[in-house]
Amino acid sequence: MTGKLEHYRVFCKVVQNKSFSKAAQDLFLSQPAVSQAVRQLEEQLGTQLLLRSSKKVELTAEGKLLYEYASSALGLLESAEHQLGGLHELKVGQLRLAAGDITARHLLLPALEHFHQLYPQVHLSIFNRTSMGSLELLRAGRIDAAFLNLPIEDDRITVHWERPIHDIFVAGEKFSFLKEKTLTLRELAAQPLIMLEEKANSRLYVQRFFLRKGIELNPEIELASYELMGELARINLGLSCMVREFCAEELRQKKVFEVNLAEPIPARSIGMVSLKGVSLPPAASKFLELLQSLE
Repeated sequence: MTGKLEHYRVFCKVVQNKSFSKAAQDLFLSQPAVSQAVRQLEEQLGTQLLLRSSKKVELTAEGKLLYEYASSALGLLESAEHQLGGLHELKVGQLRLAAGDITARHLLLPALEHFHQLYPQVHLSIFNRTSMGSLELLRAGRIDAAFLNLPIEDDRITVHWERPIHDIFVAGEKFSFLKEKTLTLRELAAQPLIMLEEKANSRLYVQRFFLRKGIELNPEIELASYELMGELARINLGLSCMVREFCAEELRQKKVFEVNLAEPIPARSIGMVSLKGVSLPPAASKFLELLQSLE
């Protein structure tokens, strides 16, 4: 391999900070030493990696490619380092996971609470990201596993655990006349709908299902937060698109009711995934075992 490992570490730190001086502070090095390390790496690789100016540091096309691979490799090395030394009994170590808002609150929290009771000395790092953001962290080696909306087309990913979930529409008492009815998809689309914003994966999944049936959904209210969905349905602002498994308490307490559909939306899944060919660290393996035992 061309270039010393430490040169790659310095290069990645400069990119992350977008500054030689800030990178020097993080690395406890002098700024000339940081500049020299990057310059030596460029000389060894025979290409310019960074565009330097008085105000900012930018990546060249070659630098962008190298950073993608170098940051991933360094992240995986750090992960391996954390697995060494006394981790078999989980007396030390860390568990690094990423998940979206809904998944973190309704699926991860109960499992994390139990895990922390069993292994209180394991440090937890939980990143709140969308499925795509979680996947980026995983590829960069910054997390051990991610919880993603499935299916996902990526041959670099191994799925360790899946839980099926069901998208439904719920409503409040103002719409009680719908309780005894079974709506067609077109009849549902004519109702005042409340959905997540278009970029949300769950919204895209439901929307694509309706489009395959030749029906376009035009919600009256769009939200960035899932947590408001049930409340808006409860105060009768419309029919909210929610996940049955994640609004079970609201349904049980009869704050809202599920609208019956002649053609239910097909189930989808949330899964715990990791990079293919990279072993799960001991803490992540124990967390996977816990998830499986709680089913």
